[in-house]
Amino acid sequence: MTLLKQTLLGAAVATAAVPALAQDDTIKVGVLHSLSGTMAISETTLKDTVLMMIDEQNAKGGLLGKQLEAVVVDPASDWPLFAEKARELLTVQEVDVMFGCWTSVSRKSVLPVIEELNGLLFYPVQYEGEESSKNVFYTGAAPNQQAIPATDYFLDELGVEKFALLGTDYVYPRTTNNILEAYLKDKGIAEEDIFVNYTPFGHSDWSKIVADVVALGADGKQVGVISTINGDANIGFYKELAAAGVSADDIPVVAFSVGEEELSGLDTTNLVGHLAAWNYFQSADSDVNDEFVAAWKERMGDERVTNDPMEATVIGFNLWAQAVEEAGTTEVDAVSDAIIGMETPNLTGGTATMLPNHHLAKPVLIGEITEDGQFDIISQTEEVPGDAWTDFLPESAVLKSDWKELGCGMYNTETESCVQLKSNY
Repeated sequence: MTLLKQTLLGAAVATAAVPALAQDDTIKVGVLHSLSGTMAISETTLKDTVLMMIDEQNAKGGLLGKQLEAVVVDPASDWPLFAEKARELLTVQEVDVMFGCWTSVSRKSVLPVIEELNGLLFYPVQYEGEESSKNVFYTGAAPNQQAIPATDYFLDELGVEKFALLGTDYVYPRTTNNILEAYLKDKGIAEEDIFVNYTPFGHSDWSKIVADVVALGADGKQVGVISTINGDANIGFYKELAAAGVSADDIPVVAFSVGEEELSGLDTTNLVGHLAAWNYFQSADSDVNDEFVAAWKERMGDERVTNDPMEATVIGFNLWAQAVEEAGTTEVDAVSDAIIGMETPNLTGGTATMLPNHHLAKPVLIGEITEDGQFDIISQTEEVPGDAWTDFLPESAVLKSDWKELGCGMYNTETESCVQLKSNY
């Protein structure tokens, strides 16, 4: 009986050890995107994108002779919970890298955790800039890769003379609009010709705001709206424009947070002709994009669309995988050193390059919304290097980020010293 117990105990221990050994033999990839709450509609797609990339990499043999293992958590559109889930991924799950966050407030919630624990985050969404962390690679657009070029398009191509800067009330719209106000004034736009307004998430009553925008053009000058409105508040905004009899020809709107995913399944009647600025649209004409869209739809279904943050996720994942192979390890510092200067194809037919400031070189695209919820690309630039610190705010114009030569994300070129970033978490 004793021998039998010992035999059974030994078998149980051996069986229990198998999953542990299997886990040790995988490279863990953390997926930190909201799968519930207000941001789930946007972030779930990015979770699906990471899982697709993992499956494709595993089909090619994985990395360093190991298979990749996805560890998915749900921070549930709760900004403090992002920090808790990031800590769980790093300390409990011991992931080698994380792909995640959407809003800047979620990223800023995660930032102190990954800097404390030396984690690695690839952040795939356009943002306000004014940040460069050693532990983050920013694969979405900085302001000079979206907001500034869109403003130039209004000025140079559409002859806009008065600007309404409308945004949701949080850090990304406020910081972006601070930059745009300074930029517009530098371009000779008078302060009284710039109308700025912020509304809470989910705002629904747009009648007075639209009336104020229309009133801007009472003197006959061309008015344009630059929109950093996020989420479903966009639906009410565009409906109110239409109800007021305002078309894209009357007052064009260029949006920074409206893409194919947000338009999917919506009645786009009120949006046709309005614009969006991104670094990628599903309608991009390239062989690599055709292949990506076909693979995505085969996996997820014909009704599923692709969008800009998905492309940023793909670029980040491919660069990370390339850097892991080059470094011969998933160790964060080694991968971070290896990835700078690396290149990978983007989906518009060009090349994405990781810069020393942890931002990418990306093309800037202006798209016009069509009836089918897609975008007609009406303007496209060559690859534009992303700026961590804007030239249009005095306190930022003197700053430089260079993690390769200077080992600093906030180097003051006047004092020739590295400044410690104090983020407002």
